[in-house]
Amino acid sequence: MMKGNPGDNRTRRSFSILIVVGLCCFFYLLGAWQKSGFGKGDSIAHEVTKSADCSVLSNLNVETSHGSEMKKTKDSPKNKVFQPCGDSFVDYTPCHDQMRAMTFPRENMNYRERHCPPENEKLYCLIPAPKGYVTPFPWPKSRDFVPFANAPYKSLTVEKAIQNWIQYEGDVFRFPGGGTQFPHGADAYIDQLASVIPIGNGMVRTALDTGCGVASWGAYLFKRNVIAMSFAPRDSHEAQVQFALERGVPAIIGVLGTIKLPYPSRSFDMAHCSRCLIPWGGKSEKYLMEVDRVLRPGGYWVLSGPPISWKANYKSWKRPKDELEEEQRNIEETAKLLCWEKKYEKGETAIWRKRVNKSYCQERDSRVTMCKSTNPDDVWYKEMEACVTPYPETDNADDVSGGELRPFPERLNDVPPRITSGSVPGITAELFQEDSKLWQKHLNAYKRVNKIIDSGRYRNIMDMNAGLGSFAAAIESPKSWVMNVMPTIVKKDTLGVIFERGLIGIYHDWCEAFSTYPRTYDLIHANGVFSLYKDKCSYEDILLEMDRILRPEGTVIIRDNEKEVLEVKRIVSGMRWNTKMVDHEDDPLVPEKILFAVKQYWVAGENNSTYSR
Repeated sequence: MMKGNPGDNRTRRSFSILIVVGLCCFFYLLGAWQKSGFGKGDSIAHEVTKSADCSVLSNLNVETSHGSEMKKTKDSPKNKVFQPCGDSFVDYTPCHDQMRAMTFPRENMNYRERHCPPENEKLYCLIPAPKGYVTPFPWPKSRDFVPFANAPYKSLTVEKAIQNWIQYEGDVFRFPGGGTQFPHGADAYIDQLASVIPIGNGMVRTALDTGCGVASWGAYLFKRNVIAMSFAPRDSHEAQVQFALERGVPAIIGVLGTIKLPYPSRSFDMAHCSRCLIPWGGKSEKYLMEVDRVLRPGGYWVLSGPPISWKANYKSWKRPKDELEEEQRNIEETAKLLCWEKKYEKGETAIWRKRVNKSYCQERDSRVTMCKSTNPDDVWYKEMEACVTPYPETDNADDVSGGELRPFPERLNDVPPRITSGSVPGITAELFQEDSKLWQKHLNAYKRVNKIIDSGRYRNIMDMNAGLGSFAAAIESPKSWVMNVMPTIVKKDTLGVIFERGLIGIYHDWCEAFSTYPRTYDLIHANGVFSLYKDKCSYEDILLEMDRILRPEGTVIIRDNEKEVLEVKRIVSGMRWNTKMVDHEDDPLVPEKILFAVKQYWVAGENNSTYSR
């Protein structure tokens, strides 16, 4: 049998590619003609255009009706090309840099807190992915398996081998679901907690895991419709928070040290510590008082591990009896001062419940210092205080202070108590409902451009300027979760409203780096972020941070005024992002525009170019 000339094969392949490209362009032009109102057979053209979707974000270089202005910006020789950082920066965390941390005091874990680089030490380059990096497994497989190349650190497989945290198997890490206090699995441990705490009926929805390890507790709560915000420091347990996020579990780098936690008061239905190494029973009462601040009235605090059941375990823990006894006594006394009721102690686990209002706490007020701040949510870089956050006032002795919440998912779209009580000036129930409808409409418009937005491809999602949390509510699904960020410079702080909807979030200033590892989010949504920060810090800083925390082939959606969007598009033309700018879904004349972007795939050590592949 005769073989064809290889040159002929190449010619035929080239010709086939030209035909495909030509058809895509033809169908796009046909669709544009159809939408202009001048075409005939509109419905036919529309269906043909839809069938010509050639990528996730079809035809990424298509411009809006302002194409001439865009072309001028795109071709400008002044556009900066951002080079890759060195390969040693693959896991760079600017505000949690290990070398910088060692220059700060170790007392009260100060050195493990946020310490961001000064202006002259900031990096203006692109953080590379490690060699062999791949897209994480889809949820729920990602809960149990993480590609080794994405976080190539084996130390925990040795250090925590008998505790069933993590195992190395070929080219993947496997997470059996164990933990220091639950080596036989998180499910059985959660069942034990559920015998006291109403986990599973929607009343406990938001949880805080302090010193989370690889976040198996949070990972296994998802199937019970509970979402946990986990945190742990960047310390000798290399990559524990990175593993959590690679598994698709919400987590940040953080520590309970000298600064208040970046969450509003009354945020969490449950807080948890499983051998988290926080000195709850030490000389300072601040740590438990800070947990009390973020715990919702009627919420639960779980302590698992030392010093609980110290009499039976002091020998195996290799700690003096009198020291452990004093720790537990201090915890018990502080819990009483906080007006927590002890509900359970069995084995090494104890559970307390915060009272629903202050009518149960009359005796304690004369024995503790009450916080004098009129705003318990003013926490960004504020020092932790040895004082108790007052309960909001109630009309009746049986009312839940701050308002009673409906079970999840009903609370997602129910008007939150902070709004019905008038605690957020200028936000009414009607505005809340209108906002929810608006973001459902916006999300539907996004789906017409990115057709896989709710397919499960994007597990870890961030909303950089979350407002009332309506984008997160619209996209709510077991396939994904949203980190709702409340910029510290906004005029109206609505993060408490977001938590009352059964969602999670955090305070942050986008002039600084976020407390996470590189490559931890699949989709980043930025509504009005650049308008908000245009006089505060450089767009380059914000965009480079977005690039750092976005996974290769992850997606960004930027919604802002046309001027800001054009400037952003100009900057990211040198950042290895493919972009598509589109008009507002209502009318091309609306000044608000949307920029869709996909980060290109590239890894450390390549002869990289900033141009599209």
